[in-house]
Amino acid sequence: MSLRVAPTRAARALSLLRTVQYTHPPSCPCHSNPGHHHGPSTNIINVAKRSLATPLDASQQKEYAFEMAASSIRFGAGCTKEVGMDFKNMGAKKVMVVTDSTVKKLDAMRQVVEGLEAEGIKFEVFDEVRVEPKDSSIKQAIAAAKPYQPDAFLAVGGGSVIDTAKLMNLYTTFPYADFLDFVNAPLGKGFPITRGLKPLVAVPTTAGTGSETTGTAIFDLVEKRAKTGIAHRNLKPTLGICDPINTRTMPSAVHASSGLDVLCHSLESWTAIPYYERTPRPTNPINRPAYQGANPISDIFSLQALRSTVKYLPRAVADPDDWEAQSQMLLAATLAGVGFGNAGVHLCHGMSYPISGQNPGYKHAGYAVDVPIIPHGVSVAVTAPAVFKFTGASNPERHLAAAECFGVDISQVKKESAGEVLSEALANFLVKLGDQPRGLMALGFKKEHISGLVEGTIPQARVLMLAPSLDATNLDVEREQLTRLFEDAMEY
Repeated sequence: MSLRVAPTRAARALSLLRTVQYTHPPSCPCHSNPGHHHGPSTNIINVAKRSLATPLDASQQKEYAFEMAASSIRFGAGCTKEVGMDFKNMGAKKVMVVTDSTVKKLDAMRQVVEGLEAEGIKFEVFDEVRVEPKDSSIKQAIAAAKPYQPDAFLAVGGGSVIDTAKLMNLYTTFPYADFLDFVNAPLGKGFPITRGLKPLVAVPTTAGTGSETTGTAIFDLVEKRAKTGIAHRNLKPTLGICDPINTRTMPSAVHASSGLDVLCHSLESWTAIPYYERTPRPTNPINRPAYQGANPISDIFSLQALRSTVKYLPRAVADPDDWEAQSQMLLAATLAGVGFGNAGVHLCHGMSYPISGQNPGYKHAGYAVDVPIIPHGVSVAVTAPAVFKFTGASNPERHLAAAECFGVDISQVKKESAGEVLSEALANFLVKLGDQPRGLMALGFKKEHISGLVEGTIPQARVLMLAPSLDATNLDVEREQLTRLFEDAMEY
């Protein structure tokens, strides 16, 4: 009788290797390619040499990543009173409080002053912020902050106040910088902000700009007759305190204008080009722009902000005592701020900057100012019907989804009609909202103003690069497209 001895592990392994050696197909690169384990073949080396001889053009490489950055947000009725404790927790000793001549008289300012005093924190108030700030008013604010040398900032007001405080913070941290160093190219040098700034707490008193969440600050550059700004993640506030009580003092006209800014923030960020289509890909992450293009995270915030604005803005404008509508609009503004603060805006905002900067003398009703003014939200929304009719073909599905937020039944709508359908929904919404100029003609602009508006829009490269359907690579084509857009926006 023969005995069968079980093979050892070593014997089994050896048997397996022999099986692989003699039965593996000859096409396997490990066995059929004699150079596989012994260095690349001559042909591979030559291919590598040829590819290395042609350097990659980084300016033509598309983006491959997106980042999410937003301020910490505290939302709740009455939470303004916590601000003094916040600064104490941060270890702040000297706070510069930034506001304007109107807000300084409101309850929001009373609460922050009481909060700072209760915690024994020294502070100084700068209350000369200009509504729709110009570079001169920004420089005045910076000059006021530098001698005080605060270790933290507190902004109490609307977007103009918060944006001004951001720039006071920036230029006291970089006191020897030239004013244009950080301003968006091509109007400025567009340098990145290379280190963190001092703590900034923002207490919004309007429901619109979302500035409490973003790293963007906007102002008029008077010499160029255009709005521009500075955008970088390091500019965003440390904390945004969103207290619905603080928006209850807004006049109806301010509710409407602020809400229209939310509307366009959400629509533009939702329809911006996808982040992976943006060029150039940054060679260093510090150069990745705050406005990156639509992305999966910003989409969530933008679409919800749009739905809330369509539902609650008409109520907030019609009834100043509608507490639910006012609270929901403040939340919508914050949501939209997170959305567009990371995805960006495009044509409505790009075109709005020269509209505001080249105001032929229009003064919007309901604003307590002594000079002509086109409120930011009005200047943005006035072109929206024309803009989204133009961009519709770029992504019909997204434009139809936006139209559905306005209550449009899109079940039978053809994709090629997406832009027209959204444009009509927007126009109807604006008309029903009331007291809105129905096109540029209502603001006092005429056909002879269009070329100046176009030339004021072209430098807004930071937002135009995110505009779907716009050919920003060919200046002549871009100028022609913008001309047609302004013509279409003369009346709706």
